[in-house]
Amino acid sequence: MTVLVVDDEELIRDVIREYLENEKYEVLEASDGEEAIQITSKKKVDLMILDIMMPKKDGYTTLKEIRKDKNIPVIMLSARKEEYDKLLGFDLGIDDYLTKPFSPRELLARVKAVLRRNREIEIYQVGDFCLDFKGHLLKIEGKEVKLTPKEYELLIYFIQNEHIALSREQLLNQVWGYDFYGDDRTIDTHIKMLRNNLGKYRDWIVTVRGMGYKFESDEKVSS
Repeated sequence: MTVLVVDDEELIRDVIREYLENEKYEVLEASDGEEAIQITSKKKVDLMILDIMMPKKDGYTTLKEIRKDKNIPVIMLSARKEEYDKLLGFDLGIDDYLTKPFSPRELLARVKAVLRRNREIEIYQVGDFCLDFKGHLLKIEGKEVKLTPKEYELLIYFIQNEHIALSREQLLNQVWGYDFYGDDRTIDTHIKMLRNNLGKYRDWIVTVRGMGYKFESDEKVSS
């Protein structure tokens, strides 16, 4: 897998490169948007980590140019925390958004999650826990588990973002949509029902105090 890191700060690129190469990713680098456009026009890139504030072309302009020809998954980086920046990024089709300063380990987890989401996984199986993505079917110990549509969407989103702490706001936005005017109780109620349906695997949905939830299976996945 090839990851293109686009950031005008060399130190940030170096840190990201080190973490990615330790996980056996091939890493390409660009210090501005124009260089990123040139690289993506010539080479196959599986994922792009893209800074917003850069010389020559900012991240938004760069993304618009690249998306004219290629649909490369994107994690956007920004030193700004305004909700507007996040919403604009998602409107342009980014896959994830991370605010600087960030933990390199968290970025690595998000890279894996985005690549997992963009890979055609048909079956997620851990022990006797088996989720058929295309068939919308969950089986535990060989028995079908009935889930509501929202419980199923939550479970899929958790699995696609395994090991990443997800805020209640993220879950509302991604599963219910940006135009949904619910609150935290909506999430907590559905999590409670989903945990009940997961039975002996209920503890895989971990509460992250003061933030939200994350999904942590305790075995390796076969797919």
